[in-house]
Amino acid sequence: MVELPDHMEETALSRLFLGPRRSPEAAWFSLPGGRVLFHAGEEPDRLYFLVTGRLGVVQRAAGQEPQFLGVVRPGEPAGEMAMVAGTPHTASVVALRDSELMAIPREDFLQAAAKDPEVMAELAHLMILRARRTGGAPAGEPAVFGFIGLCPEAPVRDLVDQLQARIAALGYAVATAGAEVQSAPTEWFSNLEDRHDVVLYAAAYEEEHWKAIVGRQVDQLFCVCMGDTVPSERPLLHAAPPLLEQRLVDLVLMHEPGRGPSGSDAWLDAAPLARLFHLRRGDQGDLARLARVILGQSVGLVLSGGGARAYAHIGAIRALNQAGVPIDFLGGVSMGAIIAAGVALGWDDEELDWRIRKAFVESSPLDDIAFPIIAMTHGRKVRARMAEHFGDVEIADLKLPFFCLSTDLTAGSYRIHRRGVLREALRASIALPGILPPYLADGHVLVDGAVTKNFPTDVMRATHLGPVVGVDVGEAKGLTAQEVQRPRSLWRWLTSGEWRRGPPIVSVLMRSATIMTAHEFAAAREHADVLVSPEVGPIEIRDWKAYGPAVEAGHRAAAEILAALERPVTELRRRSPRHERGRRRAAGAPGS
Repeated sequence: MVELPDHMEETALSRLFLGPRRSPEAAWFSLPGGRVLFHAGEEPDRLYFLVTGRLGVVQRAAGQEPQFLGVVRPGEPAGEMAMVAGTPHTASVVALRDSELMAIPREDFLQAAAKDPEVMAELAHLMILRARRTGGAPAGEPAVFGFIGLCPEAPVRDLVDQLQARIAALGYAVATAGAEVQSAPTEWFSNLEDRHDVVLYAAAYEEEHWKAIVGRQVDQLFCVCMGDTVPSERPLLHAAPPLLEQRLVDLVLMHEPGRGPSGSDAWLDAAPLARLFHLRRGDQGDLARLARVILGQSVGLVLSGGGARAYAHIGAIRALNQAGVPIDFLGGVSMGAIIAAGVALGWDDEELDWRIRKAFVESSPLDDIAFPIIAMTHGRKVRARMAEHFGDVEIADLKLPFFCLSTDLTAGSYRIHRRGVLREALRASIALPGILPPYLADGHVLVDGAVTKNFPTDVMRATHLGPVVGVDVGEAKGLTAQEVQRPRSLWRWLTSGEWRRGPPIVSVLMRSATIMTAHEFAAAREHADVLVSPEVGPIEIRDWKAYGPAVEAGHRAAAEILAALERPVTELRRRSPRHERGRRRAAGAPGS
């Protein structure tokens, strides 16, 4: 008989699987780390209950990067949503470390639930909590994090101690431990993790044995190194295979004050790292950002394409800054990608305003008209402006994590740019077919990302577990007949300077690329916790002089949305600290 472990409280669900009152059909089994419990698409024939270890929940949509949805902890079920609904599993579940589980067949669970209504009430409560906490994902947030040094100079323990103070100040029960506990039994780790909201393990570069333990004991691993260190050909990450396979290993590069990132892309060549974070020593903003990433409170901002209408993003960003909303991850498409890249570089509101005005407002970027064999413009002015404002900066060296999208006409899909020279990725993302020449890379033909995905909130959702703010100008009112009328006088069209905006066909091509179907918009909106849709319909999509009205529309729309929120953006997906959960249980609510 499998008894209830000391670290697990008794609930109606636990009684089904453990102890003297357990179901006679409950069967115990072990699942080695890295093994899959069930795959997405499989029929649910059993309800699982985790006794020890950790399970990770991963969703893999066709043609997209795997999305880590969260973890299942001891004392929690797995596969309950599909089993109750009688539908195939929507996500895969894998053992993040050696785990022990119990399972009962679906029919036996339903019979047991009919005899004890508390079982189904408890399960329904858990399903609601999970849906609220993670937007429908069948799991909770990672809670156990490891930090290991990849170079002798990395101040791992100091970093972890600072993170502990930050997290504790937000009301969470957080514990840290180092090599002094490496001989502790498995039960000690389980008890520590059960008593705290967050556990941080720190392993210095020279602590090889302890680093190996940490790599097997955590939900997520951060490798820490100084930014001026050159990576070895194959750096040893000490990460358990499940962490590597599910992209749960990140890199933190630390920089001395006054030194910026350089050559960070080499780390991504050397090791299978999922995300890269830059942290300047002594910078409290960078430290707070990493704490938000750990707590699932980091904010991702997604900006759509939309030609001149995308100026509205600048107003929306200004409203976010004024409201004190941090921006931790950035992503965009086409013109939205250019604005997002400026923020990722560290441009403040004033610099962003000045640079966008200089690059796009003071003179049209599309007036180097060409004989339209491949495109209506040569694209030289756009290339020159990308070089002027972004130089040779690489995406991996940006202050904030960033991605942009282009459309790969050769492969027939969209391409996510997270590496390489920033201006080249932006040039591909903004290459609207028929207007700008396509960008050629590695034998592939890349054009504007808006052609396949103009509002990539799902890509941002796969990047982190925190809130996603999306600003979409592609859903605005479409073209009018007046906007695409042939100029009555070609001479007047030329002498008035109207030709610099491009002929009306430019509007047709731009609008065709950025429009989304109702289904696509609904799907994108589903991944956004805060959706901002500025009223930019009156602004012609190629009117590069309409800067002021577009910025004001973006600022007004974002300010109104933020003012209507019942709680800060960072807390929209906030996990409840243990003391808050305890108060709910004491009030009579089922355990969470």
